[in-house]
Amino acid sequence: MACSRRTTALVVVIAAYVLSFFHRFAPAGIATELAAAFHTSAASLGTLAATYFYVYTLMQLPTGILADTVGPRRIIVAGGFVAAAGSLLFALAPSLEVALAGRTLTGLGVSVTFIAMLKLFALWYDERRFASLVGLGMFVGNLGSVLAGTPLTALAQLTGWRGVFVATALASLAVAVLCWRLIEPEEPGTLKRFDRTVIFGGLATILRNRASWPAVLANFGIAGSFFAFAGLWATPYLMSVHGLTKLQASHHLSLYFLAFALGCLAIGALSDRLARRKAVLVPMAALYLACWVVCLTAGPLPQTLTFPLFALMGLASSSFSLTWACAKEVNPPALSGMSTALTNMGGFLGGALLQPLAGALIDRAWNGTMLDGVRIYAPEHFTAAIACLAGAAALGFLGACLVHETRARNRWQNPA
Repeated sequence: MACSRRTTALVVVIAAYVLSFFHRFAPAGIATELAAAFHTSAASLGTLAATYFYVYTLMQLPTGILADTVGPRRIIVAGGFVAAAGSLLFALAPSLEVALAGRTLTGLGVSVTFIAMLKLFALWYDERRFASLVGLGMFVGNLGSVLAGTPLTALAQLTGWRGVFVATALASLAVAVLCWRLIEPEEPGTLKRFDRTVIFGGLATILRNRASWPAVLANFGIAGSFFAFAGLWATPYLMSVHGLTKLQASHHLSLYFLAFALGCLAIGALSDRLARRKAVLVPMAALYLACWVVCLTAGPLPQTLTFPLFALMGLASSSFSLTWACAKEVNPPALSGMSTALTNMGGFLGGALLQPLAGALIDRAWNGTMLDGVRIYAPEHFTAAIACLAGAAALGFLGACLVHETRARNRWQNPA
């Protein structure tokens, strides 16, 4: 493949990753519209948002295996078609049940994008550029989460939230077609057969390795609480607890995502420069936990404080991007795909569990007040949910403290 074509293909693949981030966090920007459209409770709304994370979690290890066998081209293209169908079904859903099916299909479609992108990085570029490319990919991909803030709110007011997801379905379809045309059919280095003995033996090695699990726990706590909060409950929290308008809350959400994107770009570079993983991960995880303590203990805050708080939360939450390196560097290099996929499962499992759990806790505290068929929540209704997410952040900090310091090298090849 010519260099210019490869660069163009990489741009399109990252565009698919942008769409996956948009879908991940879109429910937060239109939470009130979804509640009104489907006349749903907070718990049901949490389940609707979390279906994305359920299927995403289940697909991580299979995606790693598929990327090594059938190749990233096929799974990205297939994922794009499935995501397009899911987005369209979600947009046209007449009921909560159909919306759940659409959201599940969308999660299934986009669940393959990240691992396939990492596979292409490994195939196309020198390994010494891998960490930088991952940071760049996450930075650009996070533009999708920024779009899920203020831009989504503004577009939903102009065209309705359903129109936005019809457009997203068309975009997913276009990206899938472009990937099929631009990515070469036979990727060098991709396995040509499915060797179950090698695959399951390698997976057993990772699972038995105690050093694998702190990174999974850190990812579960930090990424899981981030996904649950920023992916759904941040906007209702800001409106109910801090008295912001929906537009003001969406500005906070966009700032959160922008700070997260910048953090992803910077934290990997800092870690590589210092040749330290744990020394960077632990302080950032501590800062993230401290932000949750402020959310839990402080009352209504002015925007002069909520904006810096959300910027710090976004920056600190990017610390989980180091957990993939932490897992990869304590396992055999040949198993890097499965070790990073296992770690990635932690965060998405956290999001899948915490989003509906937070909703159930909000519903449990709700006093029955409604307006035009929509539940009205007071600040105290969020206390238990925020405490739950803060507890998850504490688990993430614990996992960070237990991570092995690898000094940015593979311990399997270079034991201390």
